[in-house]
Order: sequence, then structure tokens, then C-alpha cells
Amino acid sequence: MLAKRIIPCLDVDHGRVKKGVNFVHLTDVGDPVAIAAAYEKQGADELVFLDITATNEKRPAIVDTIEKVAAQVFMPLTVGGGIHTVADMQRLLKAGADKVAVNSQAVRDPSLISKGAEKFGAQCIVLAIDSKWDPAKQRYTVYVNGGRQATDLDVIEWAKQGVAAGAGELMVTSMDKDGTKSGFDIPLYQKLTVAVNVPIIASGGCGKLTDFNDVFKQTDVDAALAASVFHFGELTIPDVKAALKKDGVTVR
Repeated sequence: MLAKRIIPCLDVDHGRVKKGVNFVHLTDVGDPVAIAAAYEKQGADELVFLDITATNEKRPAIVDTIEKVAAQVFMPLTVGGGIHTVADMQRLLKAGADKVAVNSQAVRDPSLISKGAEKFGAQCIVLAIDSKWDPAKQRYTVYVNGGRQATDLDVIEWAKQGVAAGAGELMVTSMDKDGTKSGFDIPLYQKLTVAVNVPIIASGGCGKLTDFNDVFKQTDVDAALAASVFHFGELTIPDVKAALKKDGVTVR
């Protein structure tokens, strides 16, 4: 059995780490370079850096900040935000990213996934999906532009399509759970892990140690991503790994 990964996430807005609830009400958390260095010391398995306003503001991700973050960490670094072309991917990989996360532009042009996978390898392309439950349609709906805009795509079907196009990993955020600290969206990940055969990162809703245990024991996700609980010092990565080991979950 592969070891489960614990991944902190830096949501970066104009060079500062921010954290909100349900994708709104953002609070300033601090400098991404300093925070990344702290997670390196704590023994995080990977780090995700998302330029959360790049797409909405129609600008590329902030490469200079990414270079500084990459210089602080030796763990794999996934970077997303403002990726519209293969050239954008190349720029981020050159800045120090190990993987690139595509979201809004991939929805508009799924060939971006296959072009990226052909050039850099599927292991390099992470399809990020922002998901929200639609009670009227009784399904999970895909949102784009930093969660601001609904699409007519079903999350499970889009996940299948993205993997078929060449995505080597999925990072799926529950907008309903984001920042609420009420636990991961277990039914969402149960459906996803049955639908596709690539690694899945669960994101959104982590609030306590048992939430990590629940998502790993009740679903087949490969990694759990969290922000608030780590940023505000409520949990540390060593705390999480020790608790998971005690509960029989294999971690690095």
C-alpha cells in the first residue's frame, strides 16, 4: 500500500498567503516564502501553491514568488493559477514547480491537459477541480474562476474526461467544505475514487486530527490537503502523521 501524503496549501493573492471560508472572506496569513520554509521543516510530503486571483484578473502566476518558494523547499511543489498555455506551464516548471495544476482553462479547452501531458508527462499535470453540490440536480457541479462561476459540468464526468485527456493526478476541492473545518466531503471522494484510477488529493474541510483518519479510512484518496489548521498552528504535520500511524494508516 502506498504511503498517504499530507499536503499543506498556500492560497496566494498578490504575493500574500490568504485563507477564506467557502472561497470568500479572505484573511491574510503571511508571507508565502516564510510559510513554505516552515512546512519544509515540519516534514510536509508536498506543497501546493495556488495563485488564486491570477485567472480572474487575467494575468500569469507570480513567477518571482514561486522561485523564492521553490528555493525554500525540497519536497515536490505543485503550482496552479493563471495557466492558459503550455508555455505558461513551462514558465512555472522552470521557476521550480515539479507539477502544474490546471483548472479553469482546462474546462474551456481540455486539449490543454493533453498538450501538457504530451510535453511534460502525465505525472506533471494535475487537474484541479472545484466542486459544489447542486441539490436541484442531485450532483456535484464544476466551478471555475476561483469558484466564482458555475459550469454545466458534472464533477465525476469531468474527472473521467480529464484523466482520459492525460491528467496524472486530481486535486479536488469541496467548495461546500472549504474553510469550514467540518471534515472532508467523504461521499464526493468515495464517488471519485471509484470513477478514476489516478491519485486523488482531497481538499476542503479539514478541522481536526480525526478528519485525516476519516478521509483515508473511508475513501481511497492518496493525499489530504489542508490550509487553515496548519496556517493557524492548530495542527502540525508531525501531529497528523503520528496520529495516522497510531491508527494504522501508512504515512511517509
